[in-house]
Amino acid sequence: MVLHKFGEKLYSGLVTTMTSHLKEISNSIEAAQGGLFLDELNRKWAEHNKALQMIRDILMYMDRTFIPNTHKTPVHELGLNLWRDVIIHSHAIQSRLQAILLENVRRERSGEVIDRGLMRSITKMLMDLGPSVYQDDFEKHFLEVSADFYRLESQEFIESCDCGEYLKKAERRLNEEIERVSHYLDTRSEVKITNVVETEMIESHMHRLVQMENSGLINMIVDEKYEDLGRMYCLFRRVSNGLVLIRDVMTSYIRDTGKQLLTDPERLKDPVDFVQHLLDLKDKYDKIITSAFRNDKTFQNALNSSFEYFINLNSRSPEFISLFVDDKLRKGLRGVTEEDVELLLDKVMMLFRYLQEKDVFEKYYKQHLAKRLLSGKSVSDDAERSLIVKLKTECGYQFTSKLEGMFTDMKTSQDTMQGFHASHGSDIGDGPMLSVQVLTTGSWPTQPITTCKLPAEILGICEKFRNYYLGTHTGRRLSWQTNMGTADLKATFGKGQKHELNVSTYQMCVLMLFNDADRLSYKEIEQVTEIPTFDLKRCLQSLACVKGKNVLRKEPMSKDIVDTDTFLFNDKYTSKFFKVKIGTVAAQRESESENQETRQRVEEDRKPQIEAAIVRIMKARRVLDHNNIVAEVTKQLQSRFLPNPVVIKKRIESLIEREFLERDKGDRKLYRYLA
Repeated sequence: MVLHKFGEKLYSGLVTTMTSHLKEISNSIEAAQGGLFLDELNRKWAEHNKALQMIRDILMYMDRTFIPNTHKTPVHELGLNLWRDVIIHSHAIQSRLQAILLENVRRERSGEVIDRGLMRSITKMLMDLGPSVYQDDFEKHFLEVSADFYRLESQEFIESCDCGEYLKKAERRLNEEIERVSHYLDTRSEVKITNVVETEMIESHMHRLVQMENSGLINMIVDEKYEDLGRMYCLFRRVSNGLVLIRDVMTSYIRDTGKQLLTDPERLKDPVDFVQHLLDLKDKYDKIITSAFRNDKTFQNALNSSFEYFINLNSRSPEFISLFVDDKLRKGLRGVTEEDVELLLDKVMMLFRYLQEKDVFEKYYKQHLAKRLLSGKSVSDDAERSLIVKLKTECGYQFTSKLEGMFTDMKTSQDTMQGFHASHGSDIGDGPMLSVQVLTTGSWPTQPITTCKLPAEILGICEKFRNYYLGTHTGRRLSWQTNMGTADLKATFGKGQKHELNVSTYQMCVLMLFNDADRLSYKEIEQVTEIPTFDLKRCLQSLACVKGKNVLRKEPMSKDIVDTDTFLFNDKYTSKFFKVKIGTVAAQRESESENQETRQRVEEDRKPQIEAAIVRIMKARRVLDHNNIVAEVTKQLQSRFLPNPVVIKKRIESLIEREFLERDKGDRKLYRYLA
């Protein structure tokens, strides 16, 4: 027919025949009752597809030649278009099909079992008829109905469930929709339907969920509900600003609890307990972030900034962290494995990183380390050195050079003492044994040189050591730091009871006086020993007023020492221990006045550092305005401390006075470097 120019007749005949046939099929489908409607539609669709293939094969020549030349619709596509127009878009079938499909989805959401295979066949038919058919005839209405369904359901849930329960239901609904898509909907529908669930069940209620009384985010954190927190994280990350909300609420809570901790006078009484509490808090939040928030870097950064914020609210944090280290390195690490020691030191370093005043920590750490080394109280040299290596890695060589110098001095002192005993061993005989630590002035914390009159027996051997040391080292000067020493004394009490007393050098000077006298007044002791008043009172307090250590008696008996007191040797002193340690050299938190002194020393130490930074910057830049100098100096020094802009301004003025800098004549806000 095509060859004889009857192609048009053949094509129009095909359209007419198929249309009339499909109208009969349409009537048959419309007549199907209830649940048989989808079965009938599916069966007729399968038959139509089979017929279409046969027709296409029979009319293959027309399909290949006539149709392309006349720009008509190919046979198979024509068959699909006619099915769409005659069957699917017939008013009776279209509305009924849509209603049944949506009803099946509703039934399945309510827990009923439906024929998923049949649903798959019908939705595939709609997709085969073209994306617009699936979208306009089903998907658009499906999404609208779903939004209404989840809006109502979420409202019911939020009124009746706690936060954790609600999140479980939301998660289940989300998974159901994803599963539904995989069974019988177009894969492209997944994003759209999950978006509907996320909007209605999560985004619309996320503020209420997070703030929910007795079960919201804060309660989950307090009760360590990792599973619920993980679920909240996974659901909230699906909606815009969901994670931002969680992060902001968590940050605010951490900052508030941190502030409470810092304003709790009970907590601040014990620095070691205070720092341990900080570490426990950090461990808790770290665990939440790793196990519930998938180690999210933004949450980690928020946690770090929160800790940095509230740790620096307490000006004594550097001192407390150093005291915590001191406590652990004195006694807290006995019997602990190397791995656990490293773990603890890493945690301390983490707190150290939060400090803005690292130089204040260095000041205290140096004092505490000095006391540990000089009293031989450090439980592990390896742990001490490990922490110094960590500090060096964090802050550079400059930060730890003096700390390393302290260890060097201790080693050198051992060698010096061996040499002294080797050359003077025979001279000493039965006299007192001496052990000296020679400390390099620049490396150790500056100590005021205090006067103290040593007993004659001790002075002799001290002089021998001085002569030996100065004889082997030229150009050096020795000054005795009696306030930092210790002594072991053999003492005999009433009934011949003997004890070995471990005391400070000051305590030794006081006790040796009682070899020649049974009773001495405070004034007499002060006059003979020349120990500074404050130290003498503390020393006598520990000898006479501490139960179990009272080798002296005080008249009148009271807790405090006054100038009119009299002291007697306590003949009746007893102890179940042969060795008795009197008074400790353990680091204690400073009093307010001592703290102020330390602060002033730190401020003085900062001045040359700020000036050096200004000179370095001006040398490189030559001319710079005030604000940029402040910004650059802060940037250079923030690894050690945050310089105060007012102090920077004063240091600039000082450098101008000393003619390192000058103000620009044209612009007074500019500074010029004078080479």
